[in-house]
Amino acid sequence: MSEFSERRRRVLEALGSAVLILPSAPAAIRNNDVEHEYRQDSDFYYLAGFDEPDSVLVLSGASEKPFTLFVRARDPEREVWDGARAGVEGAVSTFGADHAHPVAELAQKLPELLQNKSRLYYRIGFDRDFDGRVLSAIDRVREKAKLGVYWPVELVDPATIIHEMRRIKSRAELDLMRRAAEITRDAHLAAIRKTAPGVYEYEVEAELRAVFRKHGSERPAYGPIVGSGVNATVLHYRKNDRCMQEGDLLLIDAGCEYGYYASDVTRTFPVGKAFTRPQQAIYELVLAAQEASIRATRPGATLEAVHDASVQVIAKGLVDLGLLSGTLEEVLEKQSYKKFFMHRTSHYLGMDVHDVGRYYLEGTARPLDTGVVITVEPGIYVAENAEGVPEEYRGIGVRIEDDVLVTPEGFSVITSDIPKTVDDLARVRA
Repeated sequence: MSEFSERRRRVLEALGSAVLILPSAPAAIRNNDVEHEYRQDSDFYYLAGFDEPDSVLVLSGASEKPFTLFVRARDPEREVWDGARAGVEGAVSTFGADHAHPVAELAQKLPELLQNKSRLYYRIGFDRDFDGRVLSAIDRVREKAKLGVYWPVELVDPATIIHEMRRIKSRAELDLMRRAAEITRDAHLAAIRKTAPGVYEYEVEAELRAVFRKHGSERPAYGPIVGSGVNATVLHYRKNDRCMQEGDLLLIDAGCEYGYYASDVTRTFPVGKAFTRPQQAIYELVLAAQEASIRATRPGATLEAVHDASVQVIAKGLVDLGLLSGTLEEVLEKQSYKKFFMHRTSHYLGMDVHDVGRYYLEGTARPLDTGVVITVEPGIYVAENAEGVPEEYRGIGVRIEDDVLVTPEGFSVITSDIPKTVDDLARVRA
Protein backbone atom coordinates (compact mmCIF):
# COMPACT_ATOMS: atom_id res chain seq x y z
CA MET A 1 0.00 0.00 0.00
CA SER A 2 1.41 3.41 -0.96
CA GLU A 3 1.87 6.24 1.52
CA PHE A 4 -1.01 8.14 -0.11
CA SER A 5 -3.42 5.21 -0.07
CA GLU A 6 -2.59 4.54 3.59
CA ARG A 7 -3.41 8.16 4.41
CA ARG A 8 -6.71 7.91 2.56
CA ARG A 9 -7.51 4.70 4.42
CA ARG A 10 -6.98 6.45 7.76
CA VAL A 11 -9.11 9.41 6.73
CA LEU A 12 -11.90 7.13 5.52
CA GLU A 13 -11.79 5.31 8.83
CA ALA A 14 -12.32 8.62 10.62
CA LEU A 15 -15.06 9.71 8.18
CA GLY A 16 -17.36 6.82 8.92
CA SER A 17 -20.28 7.27 6.53
CA ALA A 18 -19.53 10.95 5.80
CA VAL A 19 -18.09 12.49 2.64
CA LEU A 20 -15.05 14.76 2.28
CA ILE A 21 -14.39 17.29 -0.49
CA LEU A 22 -11.04 18.98 -1.14
CA PRO A 23 -10.50 21.35 -4.08
CA SER A 24 -7.00 21.82 -5.46
CA ALA A 25 -5.14 25.09 -5.00
CA PRO A 26 -6.17 27.59 -7.67
CA ALA A 27 -3.69 28.91 -10.21
CA ALA A 28 -2.91 32.54 -9.38
CA ILE A 29 -2.21 35.35 -11.83
CA ARG A 30 1.09 37.12 -11.23
CA ASN A 31 0.51 39.93 -13.71
CA ASN A 32 -1.45 40.26 -16.95
CA ASP A 33 -1.64 36.68 -18.33
CA VAL A 34 1.41 35.32 -16.47
CA GLU A 35 0.76 32.92 -13.58
CA HIS A 36 2.66 32.48 -10.37
CA GLU A 37 4.58 29.21 -10.03
CA TYR A 38 1.99 26.61 -9.11
CA ARG A 39 2.05 24.68 -5.85
CA GLN A 40 -0.67 22.23 -4.93
CA ASP A 41 -2.70 22.66 -1.75
CA SER A 42 -0.91 20.73 0.99
CA ASP A 43 -3.97 18.80 2.20
CA PHE A 44 -4.89 17.85 -1.36
CA TYR A 45 -1.37 16.62 -2.13
CA TYR A 46 -1.18 14.82 1.21
CA LEU A 47 -4.10 12.60 0.24
CA ALA A 48 -3.73 12.34 -3.53
CA GLY A 49 -0.10 13.00 -4.48
CA PHE A 50 -1.61 14.87 -7.42
CA ASP A 51 -0.20 18.29 -8.31
CA GLU A 52 -2.38 19.63 -11.12
CA PRO A 53 -4.71 22.62 -10.68
CA ASP A 54 -8.45 22.59 -11.47
CA SER A 55 -8.93 19.33 -9.62
CA VAL A 56 -11.28 18.11 -6.88
CA LEU A 57 -10.81 15.17 -4.51
CA VAL A 58 -13.82 13.41 -2.98
CA LEU A 59 -13.63 10.64 -0.39
CA SER A 60 -16.90 8.82 0.28
CA GLY A 61 -17.05 6.97 3.57
CA ALA A 62 -18.68 3.54 3.78
CA SER A 63 -18.11 2.95 0.06
CA GLU A 64 -16.35 0.07 -1.63
CA LYS A 65 -14.73 2.49 -4.10
CA PRO A 66 -14.41 5.69 -2.09
CA PHE A 67 -11.75 7.73 -3.94
CA THR A 68 -12.96 10.04 -6.73
CA LEU A 69 -10.88 12.61 -8.60
CA PHE A 70 -12.17 15.32 -10.89
CA VAL A 71 -9.32 16.44 -13.15
CA ARG A 72 -8.62 18.42 -16.28
CA ALA A 73 -9.35 16.42 -19.43
CA ARG A 74 -6.50 15.68 -21.80
CA ASP A 75 -6.08 18.52 -24.29
CA PRO A 76 -3.27 18.08 -26.85
CA GLU A 77 -3.41 21.72 -27.90
CA ARG A 78 -3.04 23.07 -24.34
CA GLU A 79 -0.49 20.42 -23.43
CA VAL A 80 1.81 21.80 -26.12
CA TRP A 81 1.88 25.02 -24.11
CA ASP A 82 1.59 23.86 -20.51
CA GLY A 83 2.82 20.27 -20.41
CA ALA A 84 1.20 16.87 -20.16
CA ARG A 85 -1.90 16.26 -18.07
CA ALA A 86 -2.77 13.05 -16.29
CA GLY A 87 -6.33 13.17 -17.54
CA VAL A 88 -9.09 10.86 -16.40
CA GLU A 89 -7.13 7.73 -17.36
CA GLY A 90 -3.98 8.82 -15.52
CA ALA A 91 -5.97 9.76 -12.42
CA VAL A 92 -6.97 6.10 -12.16
CA SER A 93 -3.89 4.29 -13.45
CA THR A 94 -1.18 6.51 -11.91
CA PHE A 95 -2.82 8.11 -8.89
CA GLY A 96 -5.07 5.28 -7.76
CA ALA A 97 -8.49 6.92 -8.05
CA ASP A 98 -11.42 4.50 -7.94
CA HIS A 99 -13.39 6.86 -10.15
CA ALA A 100 -12.25 9.82 -12.25
CA HIS A 101 -14.20 12.40 -14.22
CA PRO A 102 -13.42 15.56 -16.15
CA VAL A 103 -13.66 18.53 -13.80
CA ALA A 104 -16.15 20.05 -16.24
CA GLU A 105 -18.62 17.39 -15.02
CA LEU A 106 -18.34 18.38 -11.35
CA ALA A 107 -21.71 20.13 -11.18
CA GLN A 108 -23.39 17.05 -12.66
CA LYS A 109 -21.57 14.39 -10.61
CA LEU A 110 -21.13 16.03 -7.20
CA PRO A 111 -24.80 15.77 -6.12
CA GLU A 112 -24.60 12.00 -6.64
CA LEU A 113 -21.62 11.85 -4.26
CA LEU A 114 -23.42 13.92 -1.60
CA GLN A 115 -26.65 11.95 -1.81
CA ASN A 116 -27.62 10.12 1.40
CA LYS A 117 -24.68 11.59 3.31
CA SER A 118 -25.68 13.47 6.46
CA ARG A 119 -22.21 14.91 7.21
CA LEU A 120 -19.88 16.77 4.87
CA TYR A 121 -16.24 17.55 5.60
CA TYR A 122 -15.45 20.70 3.66
CA ARG A 123 -13.55 23.92 4.43
CA ILE A 124 -16.10 26.65 3.85
CA GLY A 125 -15.08 30.28 3.44
CA PHE A 126 -11.68 29.66 1.88
CA ASP A 127 -12.80 29.80 -1.76
CA ARG A 128 -16.17 31.54 -2.05
CA ASP A 129 -16.63 30.53 -5.69
CA PHE A 130 -16.13 26.87 -4.86
CA ASP A 131 -18.37 27.25 -1.80
CA GLY A 132 -21.15 28.18 -4.22
CA ARG A 133 -20.57 25.03 -6.25
CA VAL A 134 -20.76 22.83 -3.15
CA LEU A 135 -23.85 24.56 -1.79
CA SER A 136 -25.52 24.31 -5.18
CA ALA A 137 -24.83 20.55 -5.20
CA ILE A 138 -26.38 20.24 -1.73
CA ASP A 139 -29.46 22.11 -2.96
CA ARG A 140 -29.83 19.68 -5.84
CA VAL A 141 -29.79 16.75 -3.42
CA ARG A 142 -32.27 18.51 -1.12
CA GLU A 143 -34.69 18.78 -4.03
CA LYS A 144 -35.02 14.98 -3.95
CA ALA A 145 -36.23 14.91 -0.34
CA LYS A 146 -39.72 13.70 -1.34
CA LEU A 147 -38.08 10.65 -2.91
CA GLY A 148 -36.60 9.66 0.45
CA VAL A 149 -33.16 11.03 -0.34
CA TYR A 150 -31.31 12.94 2.39
CA TRP A 151 -28.48 15.45 2.19
CA PRO A 152 -25.61 16.75 4.38
CA VAL A 153 -26.96 18.70 7.36
CA GLU A 154 -23.64 18.81 9.23
CA LEU A 155 -20.61 20.71 7.91
CA VAL A 156 -17.23 19.95 9.49
CA ASP A 157 -13.79 21.38 8.74
CA PRO A 158 -11.63 18.54 7.30
CA ALA A 159 -8.72 19.97 9.30
CA THR A 160 -10.15 18.14 12.31
CA ILE A 161 -9.04 14.92 10.64
CA ILE A 162 -6.31 15.76 8.13
CA HIS A 163 -4.36 18.31 10.14
CA GLU A 164 -4.23 16.05 13.16
CA MET A 165 -2.81 13.31 10.93
CA ARG A 166 -0.29 15.68 9.37
CA ARG A 167 0.96 16.78 12.80
CA ILE A 168 2.57 13.37 13.40
CA LYS A 169 5.14 12.54 10.74
CA SER A 170 5.51 9.06 9.27
CA ARG A 171 8.85 7.46 8.45
CA ALA A 172 8.39 8.36 4.77
CA GLU A 173 7.67 11.98 5.66
CA LEU A 174 10.71 12.16 7.92
CA ASP A 175 12.88 10.79 5.12
CA LEU A 176 11.75 13.69 2.91
CA MET A 177 12.34 16.19 5.70
CA ARG A 178 15.83 14.83 6.31
CA ARG A 179 16.61 15.16 2.61
CA ALA A 180 15.30 18.74 2.67
CA ALA A 181 17.61 19.37 5.64
CA GLU A 182 20.60 17.93 3.77
CA ILE A 183 20.01 20.19 0.78
CA THR A 184 19.50 23.15 3.10
CA ARG A 185 22.79 22.31 4.83
CA ASP A 186 24.65 22.42 1.52
CA ALA A 187 22.96 25.70 0.62
CA HIS A 188 23.89 27.34 3.92
CA LEU A 189 27.48 26.16 3.62
CA ALA A 190 27.69 27.62 0.12
CA ALA A 191 26.16 30.87 1.36
CA ILE A 192 28.58 31.13 4.27
CA ARG A 193 31.52 30.68 1.91
CA LYS A 194 30.10 33.21 -0.55
CA THR A 195 29.74 35.91 2.09
CA ALA A 196 32.38 38.66 2.15
CA PRO A 197 32.58 42.44 2.44
CA GLY A 198 31.46 44.02 -0.83
CA VAL A 199 29.12 41.14 -1.73
CA TYR A 200 25.41 41.98 -2.05
CA GLU A 201 22.78 40.14 -0.06
CA TYR A 202 21.07 39.04 -3.27
CA GLU A 203 24.27 37.31 -4.41
CA VAL A 204 24.07 35.13 -1.30
CA GLU A 205 20.35 34.55 -1.93
CA ALA A 206 21.21 33.44 -5.47
CA GLU A 207 23.71 30.93 -4.04
CA LEU A 208 21.02 29.49 -1.77
CA ARG A 209 18.48 29.15 -4.54
CA ALA A 210 21.02 27.61 -6.93
CA VAL A 211 21.97 24.88 -4.46
CA PHE A 212 18.31 24.17 -3.69
CA ARG A 213 17.50 23.55 -7.35
CA LYS A 214 20.79 21.78 -8.12
CA HIS A 215 19.89 19.07 -5.61
CA GLY A 216 16.28 18.58 -6.69
CA SER A 217 14.39 20.92 -4.40
CA GLU A 218 11.25 22.16 -6.13
CA ARG A 219 11.40 25.59 -4.50
CA PRO A 220 12.37 27.45 -1.34
CA ALA A 221 10.01 26.64 1.51
CA TYR A 222 9.57 30.41 1.96
CA GLY A 223 11.21 33.58 0.68
CA PRO A 224 14.84 33.51 1.86
CA ILE A 225 15.83 36.18 4.39
CA VAL A 226 19.38 37.44 3.85
CA GLY A 227 19.82 40.40 6.19
CA SER A 228 23.15 42.04 6.93
CA GLY A 229 23.97 44.73 9.45
CA VAL A 230 20.87 46.44 10.79
CA ASN A 231 18.72 44.44 8.35
CA ALA A 232 19.27 41.44 10.64
CA THR A 233 17.10 43.19 13.24
CA VAL A 234 14.07 43.08 10.89
CA LEU A 235 12.36 39.75 11.54
CA HIS A 236 10.88 39.24 8.07
CA TYR A 237 13.34 41.25 6.00
CA ARG A 238 12.86 40.47 2.30
CA LYS A 239 14.58 43.04 0.08
CA ASN A 240 18.00 41.35 0.22
CA ASP A 241 19.64 44.20 -1.68
CA ARG A 242 22.26 45.68 0.68
CA CYS A 243 26.00 45.56 0.04
CA MET A 244 27.60 43.83 3.03
CA GLN A 245 30.40 45.54 4.93
CA GLU A 246 33.27 44.54 7.17
CA GLY A 247 31.98 44.42 10.75
CA ASP A 248 28.45 43.32 9.79
CA LEU A 249 26.67 40.22 10.90
CA LEU A 250 24.69 38.34 8.25
CA LEU A 251 21.48 36.57 9.26
CA ILE A 252 20.28 33.94 6.78
CA ASP A 253 16.87 32.36 7.31
CA ALA A 254 16.36 29.94 4.43
CA GLY A 255 15.17 26.41 3.86
CA CYS A 256 14.23 24.36 0.84
CA GLU A 257 11.14 22.34 0.07
CA TYR A 258 11.66 18.77 -1.08
CA GLY A 259 8.85 16.44 -2.06
CA TYR A 260 6.42 18.98 -0.59
CA TYR A 261 8.20 18.98 2.80
CA ALA A 262 9.93 22.03 4.26
CA SER A 263 13.16 22.76 6.03
CA ASP A 264 13.52 25.95 8.09
CA VAL A 265 16.99 27.03 9.23
CA THR A 266 18.57 30.26 10.43
CA ARG A 267 22.26 30.97 10.89
CA THR A 268 24.00 34.22 11.83
CA PHE A 269 27.72 34.85 11.33
CA PRO A 270 30.25 37.62 10.66
CA VAL A 271 30.61 39.04 7.17
CA GLY A 272 34.26 39.73 7.91
CA LYS A 273 36.85 37.69 9.76
CA ALA A 274 35.35 37.43 13.22
CA PHE A 275 32.64 38.51 15.62
CA THR A 276 33.19 41.72 17.49
CA ARG A 277 33.07 41.34 21.27
CA PRO A 278 29.46 42.65 21.57
CA GLN A 279 28.34 40.55 18.58
CA GLN A 280 29.83 37.40 20.08
CA ALA A 281 28.25 38.11 23.46
CA ILE A 282 24.81 38.38 21.89
CA TYR A 283 25.45 35.38 19.64
CA GLU A 284 26.55 33.07 22.46
CA LEU A 285 23.57 34.16 24.53
CA VAL A 286 21.17 33.21 21.73
CA LEU A 287 22.99 29.92 21.19
CA ALA A 288 22.77 29.08 24.90
CA ALA A 289 19.05 29.86 24.81
CA GLN A 290 18.53 27.65 21.79
CA GLU A 291 20.40 24.76 23.37
CA ALA A 292 18.26 25.11 26.51
CA SER A 293 15.06 24.99 24.45
CA ILE A 294 16.26 21.98 22.46
CA ARG A 295 17.00 20.16 25.72
CA ALA A 296 13.47 21.01 26.88
CA THR A 297 11.98 19.28 23.82
CA ARG A 298 10.51 15.89 24.66
CA PRO A 299 7.21 13.99 24.58
CA GLY A 300 4.80 15.55 27.05
CA ALA A 301 6.52 18.94 27.07
CA THR A 302 4.68 21.90 25.60
CA LEU A 303 5.82 24.59 23.19
CA GLU A 304 5.25 26.98 26.09
CA ALA A 305 7.90 25.11 28.07
CA VAL A 306 10.26 25.10 25.08
CA HIS A 307 9.78 28.87 24.73
CA ASP A 308 10.18 29.51 28.46
CA ALA A 309 13.57 27.79 28.42
CA SER A 310 14.82 30.39 25.92
CA VAL A 311 13.14 33.25 27.76
CA GLN A 312 14.89 32.38 31.03
CA VAL A 313 18.34 32.30 29.41
CA ILE A 314 17.85 35.42 27.29
CA ALA A 315 16.29 37.49 30.07
CA LYS A 316 19.16 36.73 32.45
CA GLY A 317 21.73 37.35 29.73
CA LEU A 318 20.24 40.72 28.77
CA VAL A 319 20.39 41.81 32.41
CA ASP A 320 23.97 40.61 32.75
CA LEU A 321 25.00 42.49 29.58
CA GLY A 322 23.34 45.68 30.76
CA LEU A 323 20.72 45.82 28.01
CA LEU A 324 17.95 45.50 30.59
CA SER A 325 17.80 46.90 34.10
CA GLY A 326 16.22 45.37 37.17
CA THR A 327 16.29 41.90 38.61
CA LEU A 328 15.64 38.78 36.56
CA GLU A 329 12.32 38.36 38.37
CA GLU A 330 11.28 41.90 37.43
CA VAL A 331 12.29 41.42 33.79
CA LEU A 332 10.30 38.19 33.57
CA GLU A 333 7.26 39.64 35.33
CA LYS A 334 7.15 42.78 33.17
CA GLN A 335 8.22 40.85 30.04
CA SER A 336 10.63 43.66 29.27
CA TYR A 337 12.79 41.14 27.40
CA LYS A 338 10.22 41.36 24.57
CA LYS A 339 11.87 44.60 23.50
CA PHE A 340 14.67 42.41 22.13
CA PHE A 341 13.06 38.94 21.85
CA MET A 342 9.54 39.57 20.60
CA HIS A 343 8.57 36.31 18.89
CA ARG A 344 7.85 32.77 19.98
CA THR A 345 10.57 30.13 19.91
CA SER A 346 8.85 27.32 18.01
CA HIS A 347 6.26 26.33 15.46
CA TYR A 348 5.30 23.05 13.81
CA LEU A 349 7.12 22.12 10.62
CA GLY A 350 6.09 19.80 7.80
CA MET A 351 4.44 20.29 4.42
CA ASP A 352 3.92 23.93 5.39
CA VAL A 353 6.77 25.87 6.93
CA HIS A 354 4.31 26.97 9.63
CA ASP A 355 2.68 23.59 9.69
CA VAL A 356 -0.82 22.58 10.70
CA GLY A 357 -2.08 21.05 13.92
CA ARG A 358 -3.61 22.57 17.02
CA TYR A 359 -1.29 24.27 19.48
CA TYR A 360 -3.87 24.40 22.27
CA LEU A 361 -6.57 22.00 23.40
CA GLU A 362 -9.47 23.64 25.24
CA GLY A 363 -7.30 26.65 25.99
CA THR A 364 -4.41 24.63 27.40
CA ALA A 365 -1.00 24.31 25.76
CA ARG A 366 -0.87 20.98 23.97
CA PRO A 367 1.79 18.43 24.95
CA LEU A 368 4.24 17.38 22.24
CA ASP A 369 3.96 13.87 20.85
CA THR A 370 6.55 11.55 19.35
CA GLY A 371 6.75 12.23 15.62
CA VAL A 372 6.06 15.96 15.81
CA VAL A 373 8.67 18.21 14.17
CA ILE A 374 9.17 21.75 15.46
CA THR A 375 11.56 24.62 14.92
CA VAL A 376 13.61 26.03 17.79
CA GLU A 377 14.57 29.60 16.95
CA PRO A 378 15.28 32.14 19.68
CA GLY A 379 16.70 35.51 18.68
CA ILE A 380 17.82 38.87 19.95
CA TYR A 381 17.26 42.01 17.87
CA VAL A 382 18.68 45.32 19.07
CA ALA A 383 17.31 48.15 16.96
CA GLU A 384 19.72 50.70 15.56
CA ASN A 385 17.97 53.44 17.53
CA ALA A 386 17.29 51.42 20.69
CA GLU A 387 17.13 53.71 23.70
CA GLY A 388 18.95 52.97 26.94
CA VAL A 389 21.24 50.46 25.24
CA PRO A 390 25.03 50.69 25.15
CA GLU A 391 26.12 51.95 21.72
CA GLU A 392 28.18 48.87 20.88
CA TYR A 393 25.08 46.61 20.97
CA ARG A 394 22.87 48.71 18.70
CA GLY A 395 22.04 47.31 15.29
CA ILE A 396 22.89 43.71 16.22
CA GLY A 397 20.43 41.02 15.17
CA VAL A 398 20.98 37.31 15.84
CA ARG A 399 18.68 34.33 15.32
CA ILE A 400 19.64 30.65 15.37
CA GLU A 401 17.12 28.07 14.18
CA ASP A 402 17.08 24.30 13.82
CA ASP A 403 14.48 21.66 12.97
CA VAL A 404 13.86 19.25 15.84
CA LEU A 405 12.03 15.91 15.83
CA VAL A 406 10.35 14.77 19.03
CA THR A 407 11.48 11.18 19.68
CA PRO A 408 10.49 8.64 22.34
CA GLU A 409 13.79 9.39 24.11
CA GLY A 410 13.51 13.18 23.77
CA PHE A 411 14.65 14.90 20.60
CA SER A 412 16.71 14.60 17.44
CA VAL A 413 18.01 17.72 15.68
CA ILE A 414 17.41 17.09 11.97
CA THR A 415 19.64 20.03 10.98
CA SER A 416 22.46 19.33 13.44
CA ASP A 417 25.20 19.21 10.80
CA ILE A 418 24.78 22.86 9.80
CA PRO A 419 27.55 24.70 11.69
CA LYS A 420 26.49 27.09 14.45
CA THR A 421 29.15 27.28 17.17
CA VAL A 422 31.56 30.20 16.96
CA ASP A 423 34.48 27.85 16.29
CA ASP A 424 32.63 25.81 13.65
CA LEU A 425 31.54 28.94 11.82
CA ALA A 426 35.09 30.24 11.89
CA ARG A 427 36.36 27.01 10.35
CA VAL A 428 33.84 27.20 7.51
CA ARG A 429 34.56 30.88 6.95
CA ALA A 430 38.27 30.12 6.78
